[in-house]
Amino acid sequence: MKKYVWLMYSMIAGWLFLAQSIEAQSKFQDVMQQRGLSEQDAIAALKVYQPSGKHDEYYVFASGGQSGQVLVYGVPSMRILKYISVFTPEPWQGYGFDTDSKEILREGNVRGREINWGDTHHPALSETNGVYDGQYLFINDKANARIAVINLKYFETSQIVVNPLFKSDHGGAFVTPNTEYILESCQYAAPLTNDYYPMEAYQDTYRGGVTFWKFDKEKGRILPEESFTLELPPYMQDLTDAGKGISDGWGFTNSFNSELYTGGIEKGFPPFEAGCSRSDTDYLHVYNWKKLAELAKDAKNVKIINNHKVIPIDVAVKNNALFLIPENKSPHGVDVNPNGQYIIVSGKLDTHASVYDFKKILQQIDNKEFVGKDSYGIPILDLKKSLHGQLELGLGHLHNSFGKEDGIVYSSLYVDSQIVKWDYKNLKIYDRVNIHYNVGHLEAMEGKSADPQGKYLIALNKLAIDRFLPVGPLHPQNNQLIDIGDKKMELLYDLPIPLGEPHQAASIRASKIHPEVRYPMGTNPKTNQPHIGKTLAGEEHIVRKGDHMYIYATMVRSHINPEHITVNKGDKVTMYITNVERAEDETHGFTIDHHDIHVSVEPGETAQIDFVADIEGVFPYYCTEFCSALHLEMMGYFLVKDPKKDYDWSQKSKIKNLSPAELQEEYKKITANNEATQRVVDALFAFLKENQASKYPTVNNLLEDAKDQYAKILPEKEKATKAYKENNFENAILLENMAWQYLIKTADSAIRAKDLLVNTLASPKSAAAKRGEGAFKEGGCSGCHVVGKVSSGPDVTGVLKRHKNAEQWVAEYVKNPESKFQEPYMKKLIEFFNLKMPNQNMNDQEITDIIEYFKWVDKNADFF
Repeated sequence: MKKYVWLMYSMIAGWLFLAQSIEAQSKFQDVMQQRGLSEQDAIAALKVYQPSGKHDEYYVFASGGQSGQVLVYGVPSMRILKYISVFTPEPWQGYGFDTDSKEILREGNVRGREINWGDTHHPALSETNGVYDGQYLFINDKANARIAVINLKYFETSQIVVNPLFKSDHGGAFVTPNTEYILESCQYAAPLTNDYYPMEAYQDTYRGGVTFWKFDKEKGRILPEESFTLELPPYMQDLTDAGKGISDGWGFTNSFNSELYTGGIEKGFPPFEAGCSRSDTDYLHVYNWKKLAELAKDAKNVKIINNHKVIPIDVAVKNNALFLIPENKSPHGVDVNPNGQYIIVSGKLDTHASVYDFKKILQQIDNKEFVGKDSYGIPILDLKKSLHGQLELGLGHLHNSFGKEDGIVYSSLYVDSQIVKWDYKNLKIYDRVNIHYNVGHLEAMEGKSADPQGKYLIALNKLAIDRFLPVGPLHPQNNQLIDIGDKKMELLYDLPIPLGEPHQAASIRASKIHPEVRYPMGTNPKTNQPHIGKTLAGEEHIVRKGDHMYIYATMVRSHINPEHITVNKGDKVTMYITNVERAEDETHGFTIDHHDIHVSVEPGETAQIDFVADIEGVFPYYCTEFCSALHLEMMGYFLVKDPKKDYDWSQKSKIKNLSPAELQEEYKKITANNEATQRVVDALFAFLKENQASKYPTVNNLLEDAKDQYAKILPEKEKATKAYKENNFENAILLENMAWQYLIKTADSAIRAKDLLVNTLASPKSAAAKRGEGAFKEGGCSGCHVVGKVSSGPDVTGVLKRHKNAEQWVAEYVKNPESKFQEPYMKKLIEFFNLKMPNQNMNDQEITDIIEYFKWVDKNADFF
C-alpha cells in the first residue's frame, strides 16, 4: 500500500512538473513570438542574462580612447560597472575637481603645460609568474606619452608618469611576468630631446625606443629614477609584448616604416601611407631586457636625456642585447604564447599570420648567425630560420588572443570583419565568425596571460553602423561578446560604448579581484595613506590663519558639519571633508553653488578642496548623492562678506506665531513622539545585542553607525530640557527636533543592521519560499505589508494563525480579495486602515509559493 501511495505521489509530482514546464515553455514561446526572436537569439540571451544580485564571472577593463578613461564591465552580462577616471576630469567622481585628484592629473603635465585629456589605448594587468594577479591596472596615453597606475583595491588612479623622451606611445602598457617593469614603446619617431630638428634630419636625429618603467609592487608606484629607455631607430615602433616561460627576460616590439619615409603631401610628395608601405617587410625588435636592466645600472652605458637614463643603440648591440627580424608588411600585433616559445605577428597589409619560434631565434643569436645589419648597426636575423610557419588568415589581420586549449589562438580581421580561430602550432584554421564591423583588438578571457581561460571573447569593433538606435552622425562603438566555449564560435551580445574608442581590453576572473568596500577612516585614496585633513565626528572646526581659512568638516546621513561657514571675500579656503559613514555604499557628494566644485566622498574617505572666495554672496552647499530620506535637508550655507563694506542689516526678529501655552503643548507632543521613537530604537538595540550582532562584521558596521548617531541624542535632549526650564520654548522644540533627527538616523542604521542580521540568522528558505518572497515583492504586496511591522496594512507575521483553514483562506483571499470583504474581521481591518486590498492577479503557483513564504516568516517570527 505504501509503495502504491508513493508511486501515486511521484506520478502527481511528475504531472505537476510537466504542467509547469509546459506552461513555462508556452510563455517562453509567447515572448519569442512577440519580440520576433529566433531560438538562437533566445539561447544567446540566456547565456548572458544575470539575475538581479548575481555577479559576473569576469571583469573587463577596456580603454576609453579619446575619453582618457578606462571602462569596466562584466562578462557575460556586459553590464557597465564603472568608468575609472585617469587622464581626464570626470565630475560624478569629482576627479579633477577636488585637490587630491587634481594633484594626480598635474603629475601628467607635459613640459609645464596642463594636459586634461588623454587617448587611452592598451590596458595591462599586473602579473605574478605571467598570471594576472588582480592588484594593479596600467594604461597608456598615446597622445601625450604617459602611463597611469590604477590601484584595483579601490579602482582609483594613483599615479601618472610622463615619458620624458617620447611624443606619442601607441605601444603601452605591457608588463614583464612579475611586473618588474612596465614597457612603453614609442609610436611616431621624434627627437628624444625637446629641440627643433627639420624633417631632413629624420634619419640622423629622430629616434624611437622602448621605456622600461621600474614598478614597486609593494608601494604600487612607478620609480622613474630606476627606469630607463632603450634607444631604437626611427622605425615607428608599434606594439610590444614581454616574453614569458622560456622567453622570460626578452621583449618583442614590432614596427612599421622601415623605409624611413616622412611624407610631405603639401610639398608634392606621395602621402606618408604610400611611402612607408613600399617594402615587403618591416622589423620586429628583439631585446634582452634583463641584460639591459643590468647595463642601465652602470653610468658608462647610458646617456642622460631630460634627466632620464637612455641606453644607446650601439651599447645595446655591443652587449648582444638588441636584434632585428624581418616581419609581415605593416605589422600591428605581436603576441607571445602562454609558454613563451611562439611569437605571433600580424600584418595589416599581409593576409598571413607569422609564427616565430623563440628557440630558433635564440639559436641564431647564440651562434651569431646574422644575415646583415641595418643602417644603425643592429644585427638582423634570418626570417625563414626564425619562423615556425605562416598561415593565410584573411584581410586585415590585426591582433591575437590565446584560448585555453593548447595551440589555439583567436585573431581579428579588420577588412573581412571576422574573428578566426586557428592552431598556431599545426597552422590550421578551425572556425570563423562574422562581427559588426571592422574589428580592431580582441580579448579572450585572460588571453594574453600564461593562463588563458577561453570561454568568452570580446571583439572591439570600430564601426557600429546599423546595430543600435540612431543617435546622429556620431555612432557608438560596438563591443561584441562571442561564446568560444564550444567548437563553433557564437555571437551573443552587442554592447554600445558611447564614451570614446575602446581600443583594447584586458580581462580577469572576478575571483581574483578583491576591492575594498570602504576606506579606513580618514584615507586619501590617491595615496592610500591617512589624509592630513582627517576629521572624525566631534572634531569639526574652522581655523583662520591670516587670509587662509581651514574648514574641517564631516558628512553623515543627513547633515554636513559645519552648516554655516563665513569667510571674507578674497580668503583662500581649504576644506577637508570626511565621510564618517561605516556602512557600505553610503557615498556623499559635496558642492558649493556657483564655485565649479564637486567632490565624491566614499565611506571613510577624506577629500580636500582648495579655492579662493572671490565673489561676495550667500551660497548653499549640499550633498549631491541621494543618501537618505532627509537628503534634501543635508545642506548648509557658505557666506562670503566683503571686509571693506559696512552692511546695513539687523538680525531678523523671531516670529512667534504660537502663544507660550501653544509652544508648551507643541514641546510635549514632540517629546512624546521622541519617547515612542526611543522605545523602537531601544528594542532594536536589544534585539541586536541579544542576537550577538557584533560577531558579524558587516552587521556590526551598521550597528556602530547607529551607536554613533545615538550618542548625539542625549546632549541635544539635555540642552532642550535646559531651554524649556528657562521658558525658551522655541529653542527647546528645535533641540528636541534635532534629537528626533538623530533618533531617526539611529533607527535607520539599526533597522538595516537588524534586517541584515535576520537574513544571516534565519533558517534557509526553501525554493518555494524564495519564489514566494519574490512574488510578494514583485506583486506589490510589500507596498502595504511589511514583515514584522504594521504599515499601510497589517503585519503578515502570524497571518496563517488568524483564520480557520488558514492556508485555504489566504489562497482564496489573494485570488479574489472581494470575496472576503464582508467578513466581520475584514470589515474591521478595512475600516481601521481605510484601505481595501486590490486584486494583484496572482496565479495559483504564485499563491502557493507566497504561503510557503508566510510559513518561513512564522518560523522565524522571533527575528522580525
